[in-house]
Amino acid sequence: MRKSILAFGLLALLSSKAFAADYLIDTSGAHASINFKIQHLGYSWLTGRFNTFDGKFSYDPSKPEASIINININTDSIDSNHAERDKHLRGEDFLYVKKYPEAKFVSTKVENLGGERLKIFGDLSLHGITKPVIIMAEKIGEGKDPWGGYRAGFSGTTRIAMADYGIMTNLGPASTHVELMLNIEGVKQ
Repeated sequence: MRKSILAFGLLALLSSKAFAADYLIDTSGAHASINFKIQHLGYSWLTGRFNTFDGKFSYDPSKPEASIINININTDSIDSNHAERDKHLRGEDFLYVKKYPEAKFVSTKVENLGGERLKIFGDLSLHGITKPVIIMAEKIGEGKDPWGGYRAGFSGTTRIAMADYGIMTNLGPASTHVELMLNIEGVKQ
């Protein structure tokens, strides 16, 4: 009897781990994006994106709070659809990409808010400074794809203060924070 209880417990432990899966963010198929927006002098929104990034996540739909997320962003890939502005954004006043070529997000905790909503805590490293951030996210969906793979997709937003990351350029009182929007689709490995 004792052996069967031990075997059942081991089987339950192994089967619960079988549902967790590792996903690679699908950047090669352009099924993921990292976008940003910031107010321009308080009169309009300046929008853009980072064209080059990669990452992975681990996700178990029965236990989303056990998820782990890692994203690397090539800061030189900033694209605001204006070459001269992008050159300035890559310079010392903003991202200083020669010195800080990469930004990174590493999750530290995930809270399941019910339904498909998640609160993702993590550390964002940008401009040589690492600070905690919270991403409010939701699962968009998951399932088999037409090519024989399995995918899961999420969308999330966060807001950061430029000064928290040592970016002190004064763009006016309405332009102190940047909103980040992440659309992440991963392919199960």
